[in-house]
Amino acid sequence: MKTVAMILAGGEGTRLTVLSEARAKPAVPFAGKFRIIDFTLSNCVNSGIYTVGVLTQYRPHSLNEHIGIGKPWDLDRSRGGVRLLQPYQQRKGQQWYAGTADAIFQNMDFIWESRADTVLILSGDHIYKMNYMPMLEHHWATGAALTIGVMPVPIEETDRFGIMQVDEDQRIVQFYEKPKERDKGNLASMGIYVFNALSLERRLAEGSKETPRIDFGKDVIPAMIAAGDRVMAYRFEGYWVDVGTVDSYWKTNLDLLKPDSALDLYTDQWPVHTRSEERPAAKFGPQSKAVSSMVSNGCVVRGMVVNSVLSPGVYVSPGAVVKDSVVMNDTWIGPGALLDKVVVDKQVMIGTGAVVGTGDEAVPNQQMPDRLSAGITVIGKGAYIPDGARVGRNVLINSGRDETAFPQDGIVADGATI
Repeated sequence: MKTVAMILAGGEGTRLTVLSEARAKPAVPFAGKFRIIDFTLSNCVNSGIYTVGVLTQYRPHSLNEHIGIGKPWDLDRSRGGVRLLQPYQQRKGQQWYAGTADAIFQNMDFIWESRADTVLILSGDHIYKMNYMPMLEHHWATGAALTIGVMPVPIEETDRFGIMQVDEDQRIVQFYEKPKERDKGNLASMGIYVFNALSLERRLAEGSKETPRIDFGKDVIPAMIAAGDRVMAYRFEGYWVDVGTVDSYWKTNLDLLKPDSALDLYTDQWPVHTRSEERPAAKFGPQSKAVSSMVSNGCVVRGMVVNSVLSPGVYVSPGAVVKDSVVMNDTWIGPGALLDKVVVDKQVMIGTGAVVGTGDEAVPNQQMPDRLSAGITVIGKGAYIPDGARVGRNVLINSGRDETAFPQDGIVADGATI
């Protein structure tokens, strides 16, 4: 059986606010030196799948540059390998991907060119380690037209996922896409699908102008169940997180710092590969201190770092304190500055004595109360926080802001946006 993997990596990731403003969500840095998509790509090659299509659309430049020809993942191959698949215009009027299913349908030529009879469809924005071979073997053994990777989620989060009900044989009998009601159960789709290639093309081609097959969760899966196709569930019991919100992104990063973290990055058994920059080892000054933290290559720490994740090239000045925060590449933190429960994008400058993350966590962001309400302050790429500024909780500072965007007294209230 020949399997091709198709990674959906074109989403905007709007719930991540400014972190995905200039890049696709799968390209957002994670766990210091990695990008989110590294986990899915590594799962493929570790599972022995070396023909991979990456479907990009929204702000693809950072993602394209990161993946390149796929060398870090051993995907720079003359046969198979990785292919970046972007929407393009042709005489028949091909256009932007309208949804997950439409994106796959527009790239069926790549699947047939790969001579694949099985298609593994994956999301590029989840954090997990998974061997896909047992799921593929389960799919083949059950004679399914479609197998969906599933796992239980907290009942209060079911409105974020496709929720399904199964019979005693694990055949899916009902599927609800992001139900508002909480009485449908909590068995959630992981966004991992195994299709027979012929069944996939046939079901996608059945759409019409009146009932287009745009999205797997909304259109394709319910239609297949209604038509009597054999749609099976495959239960996954490992670590899996959708880091689609600022809260889950921050929490998942910091979970890695726990001694009993469910996601082990320090093992040779299932390595996570990435495109790594050539930088010197991290350096710590005579008055520095790092506690329960992840400090990447190229960092210089002369202050204190507590329960935080620093990406490559971060500079922490003497007297500065970074606590419960995620700080991305090449950020400069000035003398005596304090970061407390902050997510900082790349190339940010934190001025001398600035305090970021102080105040009342209960005050949500005024413009985005549904996205920033857990006390986390977010700073966009290339922003400059003035010397002595005091920035509250649940604050959003957009990319490229400088001292002229701040109040004259430097005080940014809880829940404000700059």
